[in-house]
Amino acid sequence: MSDLATLTKQGEVSIIKLDDGKANAFSFDMLESLNACLADVPKDSGSLVITGREGLFSAGFDLKTLASGDVEAAIKMTKLGFNTLLDLYSFPRPIVAAVSGHAVALGIFVTCCCDYRIGIEGKFICQANEVRNNMDIPVQIMEIVRDRLDKKHFYKAIYHAEVYPMHEAVAAGYIDEIVPSDQLMDKAIEKAEDLATLGHPFYKNTKDVYQKDIVAKIKEGIEGSRPPGVKS
Repeated sequence: MSDLATLTKQGEVSIIKLDDGKANAFSFDMLESLNACLADVPKDSGSLVITGREGLFSAGFDLKTLASGDVEAAIKMTKLGFNTLLDLYSFPRPIVAAVSGHAVALGIFVTCCCDYRIGIEGKFICQANEVRNNMDIPVQIMEIVRDRLDKKHFYKAIYHAEVYPMHEAVAAGYIDEIVPSDQLMDKAIEKAEDLATLGHPFYKNTKDVYQKDIVAKIKEGIEGSRPPGVKS
């Protein structure tokens, strides 16, 4: 297994770092690496922090795979990506996103799956850019962003694929707070340590009750899914 995603632990907090040395694209290999890390994160105690490389959380699905003409490879990658979103969104313990830079396309959708999201000051953006790239947003993603985004910003963010500078992403609902970049991991771990005190299975049970209908729609969407940009 590659080290595109790595897992470390600090007390009750598990920390997954995504780093492919480039755009942190969610290729099949990156997704496999992330899922291998997730398999080793406790499901009945503690909490999880997910972060990216300096200046870039993630630029989304691997566009080279989508543009390769290899439909089987594109389906394999996107199906794993959609299932990973579901696993993160419904994870039984709290997840904090330490958004280390730009979060675009699947990068912002992974961010939206997390229970608390911390961005950094600077010229970084959050964007669901699918419509501007002649792609649609399928139901399994739409349900997640609908649950996270402020209703006033939904049309701009999703239908119009608007770019949100990090300092504006809080009002939109993409991000909960922003901090100086040199404080990101300290703040994320501090928040994760607090959330780790939430008892099991009470946190999971409460989350399950709220998410039940949304999760059902996500699963149904995944069953009928196709790669972004591929016409039915």
